[in-house]
Amino acid sequence: MKQTNYHLFDFMDFDPALQKKEALWKAYAPSKIVEREGDIVVTIPYQKQLHQEDMAADTTAAQQSFDLIIRAYEPNIVRLFTTMTDDSMTEQDDMLQFSPDVKRLPLHLEGTDAFAPDGKRLVTIDLSEPVIDHWSDLQPAPQPAPFITIYPDGDESKPIALSDDHFSPPRYDALPLGFVTTTNPERATISFRCEADECFCGTGERFRKMDLSGQTFQLKNQDGQGVNNRRCYKNIPFYLSSRMYGCFYHTSDYCKLSLADHSTRSVQFLCDHATLDVFLIGGQTPADILQSYRMLTGFPQMPPIWSFGIWMSRMTYFSADEVEDICQRLRREDYPCDVIHLDTGWFRTDWLCEWKFNPERFPQPQAFIKRLADQGFKVSLWQLPYVAAGAEQIDEAKANKYISMPTKEEDTSTGGASNFSTLDYAGTIDFTYPKATEWYKNQLLKPLLEMGVKCIKTDFGENIHMDHQYHAMTPERLNNIYALLYQRAAYEVTKEVTGEGIVWARSAWAGCQRYPLHWGGDSESSWAGMAGSLKGGLHFGLSGFAFWSHDVPGFHSTPNFMNSPLDEQVYVRWTQFGVFTSHMRYHGSFKREPWHYPTIAPIVKRWWKLRYRLMPYIVEQSEKACQSGLPVVQALIFHHPNDRQCWHIDDEYYFGNEFLVCPVMNSRNRRDIYLPEGQWVDFFTGERYDGGWHYDVEVPLERMPVYVRAGSLIKMYPDDVQSTDDMDFSKSVWWEINKDYQGYKL
Repeated sequence: MKQTNYHLFDFMDFDPALQKKEALWKAYAPSKIVEREGDIVVTIPYQKQLHQEDMAADTTAAQQSFDLIIRAYEPNIVRLFTTMTDDSMTEQDDMLQFSPDVKRLPLHLEGTDAFAPDGKRLVTIDLSEPVIDHWSDLQPAPQPAPFITIYPDGDESKPIALSDDHFSPPRYDALPLGFVTTTNPERATISFRCEADECFCGTGERFRKMDLSGQTFQLKNQDGQGVNNRRCYKNIPFYLSSRMYGCFYHTSDYCKLSLADHSTRSVQFLCDHATLDVFLIGGQTPADILQSYRMLTGFPQMPPIWSFGIWMSRMTYFSADEVEDICQRLRREDYPCDVIHLDTGWFRTDWLCEWKFNPERFPQPQAFIKRLADQGFKVSLWQLPYVAAGAEQIDEAKANKYISMPTKEEDTSTGGASNFSTLDYAGTIDFTYPKATEWYKNQLLKPLLEMGVKCIKTDFGENIHMDHQYHAMTPERLNNIYALLYQRAAYEVTKEVTGEGIVWARSAWAGCQRYPLHWGGDSESSWAGMAGSLKGGLHFGLSGFAFWSHDVPGFHSTPNFMNSPLDEQVYVRWTQFGVFTSHMRYHGSFKREPWHYPTIAPIVKRWWKLRYRLMPYIVEQSEKACQSGLPVVQALIFHHPNDRQCWHIDDEYYFGNEFLVCPVMNSRNRRDIYLPEGQWVDFFTGERYDGGWHYDVEVPLERMPVYVRAGSLIKMYPDDVQSTDDMDFSKSVWWEINKDYQGYKL
């Protein structure tokens, strides 16, 4: 849409021609404030606005009033809830999984301020009249507004205030609270004030710079088609502010989030459903805030140890013989590896997902899987949540309504179809229907898992058939949360059968962090693809997720998507980056096995061996991530929230709490490096450096800049292995980064 001068169109999504029967209702000053069973209930009157570009009260319309419920929890959480529909506040649903440590804090009123039991002021409601020194009637007086300020952790130096943001009374830039009606209320907005220098991060796997201020995002899951655009597989309705608070919008509806974009004075949120349920989370550090967020939505579970080994794949392997040849060569040539992944080619027709092995190409799948297991390989299988028109299960799925059903007989939607297939995906498996969920778990996945498969790749899920009907939700309300329902089903049956919970997932919404792990989608095999992947991973870790991976060395080739050879420098640099992320999978549209690139294969092998030497450290840091607010791949702000430089660095990160990693993402073999305050030791050479900028550092292809703090202890494995099956973690040793440390020799 073309930009206008009016908030009504640019943010509130009104028809610019004003031809639709829409009405905007603006929140006025509270008419009543009461204490009710430990909550503060604020009655907010809303005044209808004239149906015109400039805002003005429609005084012919009676006001409507709705309650704003303010509820407090420990640790450091204040919740704002209001609904213009018949929704009710809940503390348990698909997204909300309160931990036992989340406890209600009864609030009590003193005048118009609300206090916690320990005496901390958590809410201020200002009912005073604005100071006026009248001299002109050129502009009308401003309409009333609710002036409510929240201090979630009681720290009054960082207020979170509703924003009544306008240039002049008719020209609004943000509304503190408001809603839109057609026949009934259909969408709602809330806004908070922000500071001129405030930075923001999170919101999902955002392929953007570290500071997201000045940007507006549609929180609508869709096929990202790469990692360098504004589309996003994994939208999470949560952001973190540099003023040390987090904000979680508890909804699965389509929504819009403007982070100091439509107005640099405001953070604005617009939800396509007329209910607002907002958790404001305080804390002293990003890890504190994200731990509280996980207390609301669930902590990540620990993946199996073998999953931290190397995964070998491409799109795709087509037979048991091909797979066994690759596995044997990996062992013969001493490449450590734990997982072999079979992508789209294990069915009788490529991409025709029927959850059954092709009997000609994989004639004895159970024996095949057993032979691989004897060599230390676990098997992962690709599938998706759509049933094709030609699939063996289509009649059963339709007859029992296990899949979404067209709303029109002539429907030909392929809303779930892949980018690479012309198959007609007739319907989306309906995980809002318990019988469909059980069918998926027990009839489709369980036989494969009982055969010995260890992981299901829960691909897609960010798109569903939008012109179909589902049992319990409209497609618009289901679209975002579908990923959670889908991945939970696969995770639960995998854990039930194998004893180990894991999926390999692409889409996500709030709560999906409970079911690891997620990877970054279809990145371009290029420097831009690598940089975009890292940006996405850093924001993803700032959105509550502990585990994240990506396709090494990028998914697709350019300019020919399927057939352009890989850039060998990209292959090496992405390998180095992959060693220092939580999980490491080779996958893509072209040859991925290292022996196809003999010039660089020796370098790659050395880095693979390092990955396994680091395994005790990786497991240790992963266990910490499951119990805290930390991810494994950590933006610098986790450790340096007061260092303003770190709010703008998106090409470096911590790997766990000890390693500072600086991937090289260009063909020049050079990069600028920022070391935060303190003394740092090059992990590979033992050289010491002081904090600060180090410009245009030369980095040979076989090396990547990796640093640890002086005095650190790193848990390492002493021997080379073929897979994690060969590891006895009791043999792990501690490497002390002391004055005698001379570096790890690749």
